[in-house]
Amino acid sequence: MIPEDNRFESDPAGVLPEDPGLPEGWSAAAPDGSDPATVAELTELLRNHERAGRGWAGASEDDVLVEVSERGLSMRENLVVRDESDRIRAWGSVHDRAVGRMLFVHVVARDLEHALATRCSRVLLAWAEAQARAVGAARGLEVQQIDTGTFADDERLAGWLTAAGFEKVRTWWQMSRSVVPEEAELVPDPARWELDGVVFRRVEQQGDGMPEDGDLRAVHDVLEGAFTDHFNSAEETFDEFIHRLREDPGHRWDHWWLAEVDGEPAGALVGTVSESVSGPDGSYVSYLGVLGSARGRGVAKGLLHTIIADAAEQGRDRVGLEVDADSPTGADGMYVAMGWGTKYVTQSWHKDVRV
Repeated sequence: MIPEDNRFESDPAGVLPEDPGLPEGWSAAAPDGSDPATVAELTELLRNHERAGRGWAGASEDDVLVEVSERGLSMRENLVVRDESDRIRAWGSVHDRAVGRMLFVHVVARDLEHALATRCSRVLLAWAEAQARAVGAARGLEVQQIDTGTFADDERLAGWLTAAGFEKVRTWWQMSRSVVPEEAELVPDPARWELDGVVFRRVEQQGDGMPEDGDLRAVHDVLEGAFTDHFNSAEETFDEFIHRLREDPGHRWDHWWLAEVDGEPAGALVGTVSESVSGPDGSYVSYLGVLGSARGRGVAKGLLHTIIADAAEQGRDRVGLEVDADSPTGADGMYVAMGWGTKYVTQSWHKDVRV
């Protein structure tokens, strides 16, 4: 289930000037996502970026392959900057996320001196703006948003984005909650249980283990409806939604839940596995949404109890999620009350590009 063809410009030469402003012997080109050495190099570059931004690294080669593999390129393009020895020193990735919203990954080697690192950043930013115009034109838009992110303490990247005309628009708390084995009893059965007239259940699976199409569409419809009035909400087709979530290295069909009120889908939670190389895995709440008509019925709390109990049942030691620190809904209060605490902070930066 793959969406429409790639709307980006695949040849960097088609969107970058003949002289992109790099030192002599340096180059900017698309990486070969099928080359194990390239993937390994990009992974280490990304992990160093994470260490500098939040104190530890969590990225794996699977995370990089989401961006650069043949499957990922159906909705993405990538650019790498190599030095005179052919070593990758910077990496940019653009993702046609939804109508009017293009995600942008920006990574520059931490050991480069500032002036040289700034030149690499300018190349990535110029390429991203050109790609924004390309994808915006393909979608028939007048304005295309670029949506990128930083760790809250990454002053270097924040400075580059500010100079390029980006605006910091949101702050996000990356929260985590410990899970203990006894919490497997938090709900009667994570596969299906009921409380006060609300049924919580996993999406139904067919004999071959694949989920029922109707349940997947119900999850999509609930999340689209629940997030209509949320910050930076953008319409995403069902095919785009399914394709994107299946790309996640932690994707598991048995981590998708629906909540039904009076027999109708009213809440949905999409979870993933957070794999660990040094200890137990964790679970992660990628999406949690409740329709306005069902709020106040304990739907969100019930879905959170379900993924906690499922994590405990599977021997995991934590559940993570992301919270909009600027949201007026006060959802963070519920998470704190249920045991979540902030582990680190990220920021969203936007720029609107005229197509």
